[in-house]
Amino acid sequence: MLVKLLVFIILGCDLEPQFNEPYLATSLQDFWGRRWNLMVTQLLKPAIYIPVRRLCNGRMSSDHARFLAVMATFIVSGVAHEVFFFTLTFEMPTGEVACFFVLHGVCTAAEIAAKRTEFVRRWRVSPTVSPLFTVGFVVMTSGWLLFPTAARSNMLERAANEALLSIDFFKRTFLYL
Repeated sequence: MLVKLLVFIILGCDLEPQFNEPYLATSLQDFWGRRWNLMVTQLLKPAIYIPVRRLCNGRMSSDHARFLAVMATFIVSGVAHEVFFFTLTFEMPTGEVACFFVLHGVCTAAEIAAKRTEFVRRWRVSPTVSPLFTVGFVVMTSGWLLFPTAARSNMLERAANEALLSIDFFKRTFLYL
C-alpha cells in the first residue's frame, strides 16, 4: 500500500493490484488464475496459455488442449523462476523451483479435469475448508521445493545485508549534504 502511494505521488500513476486475497483461494485454479501475482497471470495467459490452446485445439480434444496449455504455462513460469533465482543467488539451478511449478501445473490441470466430472459437480468441498486445503497445499509444496533453494543460497541473509548497506549509503549521503 505504501509503495502504491509513493508511486502515485512521485509518478502520478496508479498501480494495478498484484494480489487479490490469495489466502481466500478455493482451488489452485482460483489461486494461480485470479488471486496470486496478477501481473504475471495477465502476461502468461495471452503469451503462452491461449496460443498453445489454440494451436492444439484442432489437433486433439479440447480437454487435452487445455491440459497442454496449462502445463506449458506452468513450465514456462517454472523456467522463468529458475532464471530469476539464478540471478539472485548466482548458483546453478537445481530444478526444484521448476518442479514446484510443474507439480502445480499437473495438480491444476487435474483439478480442471476433475471439475468437469459428474462426481465432483455433485460433491462440493465446504467454502470454509477449501481455502485451508488450497493454501495448505501451496505452503507445504513451497516449503518442500521453493524455500530450500532460497535457504541454501543464504538469499534472505544477503537481501538483508543489501538493505542495510543501502540504508548506510543513504545515511552517509544525506548526512553530509
